[in-house]
Amino acid sequence: MNAIFDVCAPAKLNLFLHITGRRADGYHELQSVFMLIDWCDQLHFEIRKDGLLSREDLVGDLPEEDLILRAARALQAATKTPHGAHIGIEKHIPTQAGMGGGSSDAASTLLALNRLWDTQLRLDQLLEIGLELGADVPFFLTGQNAWVEGVGERITPIDLPEAYFLVVKPPDGLETGRIFSAPRLKRDTKTAIMTGFAEEPYGFGRNDLQPVAQELCGGVNIAIEWLGSNGLLGKMTGSGSAVFSKVQVPSQTSGQKKGQTKGQATETLQVFEKLSHSAPTGFAVKLCRNLHAHPLQGWASSV
Repeated sequence: MNAIFDVCAPAKLNLFLHITGRRADGYHELQSVFMLIDWCDQLHFEIRKDGLLSREDLVGDLPEEDLILRAARALQAATKTPHGAHIGIEKHIPTQAGMGGGSSDAASTLLALNRLWDTQLRLDQLLEIGLELGADVPFFLTGQNAWVEGVGERITPIDLPEAYFLVVKPPDGLETGRIFSAPRLKRDTKTAIMTGFAEEPYGFGRNDLQPVAQELCGGVNIAIEWLGSNGLLGKMTGSGSAVFSKVQVPSQTSGQKKGQTKGQATETLQVFEKLSHSAPTGFAVKLCRNLHAHPLQGWASSV
C-alpha cells in the first residue's frame, strides 16, 4: 500500500459540558457527552521512503506546526518506522470552534498512518499516544459517541438516537485557555449520572463554559440570538465559539414516517438550507446529522 486517500476526520458536539472540580495540577474535572457529526475534514496520505514528513494545505493555509504533524511524528517515534508521509489536508471544520477539529485530524492521522506504514499498533497503544497529543484525541480514536469524564480520559461509549443539528460558527474563535482561566468560571457543578442524561439526551444539562464565552466573544451572543429569532434554542459546544441547536428533520428514507412523504422531508431540509443564507455576515452555518460511529472505527485492532 502506497497511499490512502479521502480519510475522514469528523467533528464533534458536546451535548452538555459540566465542570465538576479542579485538580491540584490545575486541570479541570468534567462531565460531557461527545457526539460525532458529519462535518468533516478530509486527509490524504502518500508514503515516503525517505522518512520525511511533508504537508500540503488543499483548502486555505494552516499553521506551520499542527496536531497532524505532531501525531505523525509521535507514531514514528513510538514504532521506529523508517517511513515518512506526504499529507494533504482539506480543512473544513472551523478552528477555535469547540468542535474538536484538530484532535479529530490527529486521531485520523494515527489510524491512517498505522495502516499505511503497517506499524500494527493496537488501539490501546494508539490511545496512549493520543492522550499525549490532547485530551480529546482518545475520544476520536475510540470511534463512538461517548459519556466522557475526568480530563477527557474516561470514555464510556453510548448510543444516541439519530438527529439533526444546525451548527453556527461566528467568524471569531475562542482560545480554550482564556475560558478555563477565567475567575468566574463555574467549577462546582454537581456530578450527573448517565441515567439522568438518557431520559432526555438532547435537552440535558448545559455548557458551564458558555457564560464566560459570551463575555469574551460577542459572536457567541449573536449566534444564540439568531437561533432564538428562528425559534431555536442555542447551546455552545466545547470551549470554542460554535453554537448548535437540535432541529426537527424527518427521515428522507422513511417515506410515510410521522405522516411525512419523502418530498415533504426534502422540503423541510430545504427550509433549513434557506435559513442558513439568512445568517449574520461571516457566520458559517451547516445542517449536520449525528454519526452512529466514526468512519474509521475498526482501523486499529483492539487485541
